[in-house]
Amino acid sequence: MNRLWGSAWDGVHPGKFGAAAALLVEVTLGVLALATILAAGGRQVGAGDGATGRSLTPPCSTVSGSPAGAATFRIEFRPLTDAFTIMLTDSIRIQEARLIVSGVQTDAVSVMGTIVKAPAPYNPGWSYHLDPASISFFRCAIEVCDASPQYVEDHLNEVCGALLPGCTWCPWSSRVAEEVEFRRTYLPLVSAEIGPAGGSGKLR
Repeated sequence: MNRLWGSAWDGVHPGKFGAAAALLVEVTLGVLALATILAAGGRQVGAGDGATGRSLTPPCSTVSGSPAGAATFRIEFRPLTDAFTIMLTDSIRIQEARLIVSGVQTDAVSVMGTIVKAPAPYNPGWSYHLDPASISFFRCAIEVCDASPQYVEDHLNEVCGALLPGCTWCPWSSRVAEEVEFRRTYLPLVSAEIGPAGGSGKLR
């Protein structure tokens, strides 16, 4: 206790303050403990957790995977069954995509954008995605930028060269089908270690 309060507590017996002073000390310590837990963004665990007073991260959590102001949309390629997801960050483009989905905008409904040769978490199943800032919608475009999503996937090493010069992709059959919610789930990094027969395993 002397180490906690320093010279202000040295040489002073708690009994000199009476019950009121002792209660004040307990309340102060409680407030300090609560502030520490909240600052750590965790929760206090009980004795049954084996780490009383420590903060724990929840075993898993689900949060919105889209940055603030962004929206994700599923793109279809008729008559193909391929599904491709784009993310939009420009408010005007988001509104335009929603007009396409609702059927209000019926002329420029196909998707054009710049290919990024890297997977995106909101676009599973593909090794590439469209740069959100480059996406626009069109009614007609030149043939040189037309290709199916699977063809792009199969020839990704040729994209930005002889195939789809400038990394521009404008699949003619594409259409904004629906707005989808992208959510990312974080799971605990836990592995089980199996002990010998008759022994007990452990988690690490």
